[in-house]
Amino acid sequence: MSSHRPSSGPEGNRRAELADLVDSIEPWDELERTHRQAAAEWIAGDAPLYRTRKPDVPATHLVSYFVVLDEKRGELLLVAHRKAGLWLPTGGHVEPGEDPWAAVVRECREELGITAVASSITGERPFFLTVTRTRGQGEHTDVSLWYVLNADADSITTYDQDEFGAIRWLTVGHVLDESLDVLDPHMHRFARKLRRAAPA
Repeated sequence: MSSHRPSSGPEGNRRAELADLVDSIEPWDELERTHRQAAAEWIAGDAPLYRTRKPDVPATHLVSYFVVLDEKRGELLLVAHRKAGLWLPTGGHVEPGEDPWAAVVRECREELGITAVASSITGERPFFLTVTRTRGQGEHTDVSLWYVLNADADSITTYDQDEFGAIRWLTVGHVLDESLDVLDPHMHRFARKLRRAAPA
């Protein structure tokens, strides 16, 4: 990892904390290692980190994904994202100056109507990291921290229908059986990493 650390002050402190979060992620494969290095260099630089105008200003910005896992059933939640046209984990853009975990807590309440409870597998730290070019109108690059939450599937009785057309609970095996054409492009890799961390 780069030894460069941002300057002091609130902005520098936020970048240093974010750099530590990224550094704490153990890469699953060479692609995640590459993405982690790219994210570290982006954080250490002078480019803005947070989205300030929808959908693509600045061109690269920080996202907190959270994969809701029913640890008893061994099933995880995916949502049919209307704009992306894909089955994705829940999550959203980190607001300027916001801690990524705080974004998870906020988005979980807004999108699913439940309180975020960190998984026993990961705690309140990101488990996976991706750098992804979005598709469709307003293309941009998401630097995404993937968190894992624990929730009973029966506790989720509502969801943000403006953003999502439907929700599904799937085992890791079922996720891996799904075509990547309909999933986040890194969903299979995440599922394999999760299976290693929490074998059924």
